[in-house]
Amino acid sequence: MDSRSALLARASLLALAGNAILAAGKLAVGLASGSLAVLGDGIDSSTDVVIALINLLAARIVDKPGDREHPYGHARAETLATTVLSFVVFFAGAQLLARTAGSIIGGEDRAMPSPIAIYVTIASIAGKLLLSWSQFHYGRKTGSSMLVANGKNMRGDVVISASVLAGLGFTFAFGLPVIDRVAALLVSLWIIKVAIGIFLEVNDELMDGSADESLYARLFEAVASVPGAGNPHRARMRRLGSSLVADLDIEVDSSLSVGEAHGIALGVEAAVKALIPDIYDVIVHVEPAGNEEEGERYGLRPGERRGGA
Repeated sequence: MDSRSALLARASLLALAGNAILAAGKLAVGLASGSLAVLGDGIDSSTDVVIALINLLAARIVDKPGDREHPYGHARAETLATTVLSFVVFFAGAQLLARTAGSIIGGEDRAMPSPIAIYVTIASIAGKLLLSWSQFHYGRKTGSSMLVANGKNMRGDVVISASVLAGLGFTFAFGLPVIDRVAALLVSLWIIKVAIGIFLEVNDELMDGSADESLYARLFEAVASVPGAGNPHRARMRRLGSSLVADLDIEVDSSLSVGEAHGIALGVEAAVKALIPDIYDVIVHVEPAGNEEEGERYGLRPGERRGGA
């Protein structure tokens, strides 16, 4: 079976090769045909080449084992790569927005695009559909938020190319070159929207949050399956790339020895790892039954929801 890093690298190489071909074709045709919308679409595909290079670099890092400087491993390289991805996409969209808006406001005269712009855009839609599918496929197979984010970016590229195709259709139908520029403007706004969406999704991980509340339900289910483990509370989970770290407090009979209490804690750890396969580490703090401490403000108890008291 291929390792996770090998699958990440394979997906990134597919994205790199596919987007390089599409970007070169769209940039050349955009310049030759005079279509600002196709040129903008080519610029967007060029950012995808940069993204694929970033993903390849991250794939070489994420599976490195932990060391003294990085005791939790290097999985956050994937998170950082996804964050950089969002900024690269946003920058491309902002640049295209500034260019097209300036062209429209300034009343810049442009000739009708060449019909070849339509053919390269159709090819782009087909190519991006295949590339998007590949990123989602490998992203789900590896649990990679980085690849899933890239898949969403490429799915957005399909919408972009479809908008460009529609704009070109109206441009030729009505003989108005300005429609091509309006299409390019809409493309830039969509690119910016995709970039913001990617950043907001990865921000939860950067802030050590966990949007999936079902994880807590499984965590408490695991604790309930261990005899002697009671009142799980102050439970917190955070994501490290495709893995999770969980820490929680449990209560045990105060008459138990340290060794017996430790055995219950080990049972909880094993139960959590069995029920939640993506667990990287479980930290269990043992307290005597009935223990009350002030200041335990953060984390969940069974039945509570995020944001609860």
